Amino acid sequence: MRKVIFSVLILCFGFAAVAQTDTSRNARLLSPMQIPSSDHFMIQIGSAAWQNKPDSIQTKGFSRTFNMYLMLDFPFKTNPHFSVALGPGLSTDHIFLDNRTAAITSTATKLTFPNVADTNHFKKYKVSTAFLEVPVELRYSTKPESNGSSVKLAIGAKVGTLLAAWTKGKTLQNKTGSTINDFIEKEKDKRYFNSTRLSLTGRIGYGHFSAFASYALTPVFKEGVAPKVNTLSLGLTVSGL
Repeated sequence: MRKVIFSVLILCFGFAAVAQTDTSRNARLLSPMQIPSSDHFMIQIGSAAWQNKPDSIQTKGFSRTFNMYLMLDFPFKTNPHFSVALGPGLSTDHIFLDNRTAAITSTATKLTFPNVADTNHFKKYKVSTAFLEVPVELRYSTKPESNGSSVKLAIGAKVGTLLAAWTKGKTLQNKTGSTINDFIEKEKDKRYFNSTRLSLTGRIGYGHFSAFASYALTPVFKEGVAPKVNTLSLGLTVSGL
């Protein structure tokens, strides 16, 4: 996972370097004024949930999402309050299961979620995914010349390709909840997961902070191999640079 994050950061900084060399040219094309530094780097932290999940998939605790993007912001020439922004980034989701496991390394045709409440099981168990994404936003700012004191709205979409999918179990317990062994088990396999994800996004906030929402139109798992669930994420965006 560290290699994935490092690779995305290198890609983002390379993207920014190329963009900086073209700033004056883009400004002439999109706006008569110099393009300001406006929410180029965004970090998002929040909760994630699988929508429409059946009883065979039970979750608990704080399932979470973490995203980071480096985006270029292009104001409209006719109205600099509006702009279009896009750029690469990394998105990760971590869904915690309740007395269930996900047999992602199985060779079976369908993915199962066995109930392990009456046998040895992990105290904490999660299913995680990592996507390389490109979000596109239509933005509105009340004060485009003063990014830190502006009310902001944004709607858009993002498309991503799956980089990795894995499960992680921590602290093995027996059925009564007593600890058997304090260790971590990880399994990694993408075969049951959709390799492409398309999501709708929205943000509203002030200055460098905003609330965000993201809903994946494409299911987490491939058709026919597992229940059809879609990811909904809500949280806080910190932006700047």
